[in-house]
Amino acid sequence: MTATVTRYVTRNLNILSGEPIIASTRIPVRAIVGLWRLGTPPEEIPTQYPQLTLAQVFDALGFYLDNQDEINGYIERNRIPDELIHPVVRQVLGI
Repeated sequence: MTATVTRYVTRNLNILSGEPIIASTRIPVRAIVGLWRLGTPPEEIPTQYPQLTLAQVFDALGFYLDNQDEINGYIERNRIPDELIHPVVRQVLGI
């Protein structure tokens, strides 16, 4: 049911249908990648997710770099359509 992928990234069919997550959490790799893509330095991501260590963040980013197509697919499937995003948020994000 649970498969370890890297030291800190795992899959559990009972959590997000097996999407890669940080072990012992429900935080998907895509959430970490999303912050990183928005310009959050890896060292600051644990301030958004205090239960994460910097080692977990870097492992997740390394997993992403090795599996971009898969993680980008999860990101796209979970993307909020632009028309549902509040105009102020769109302005801040520049979309």
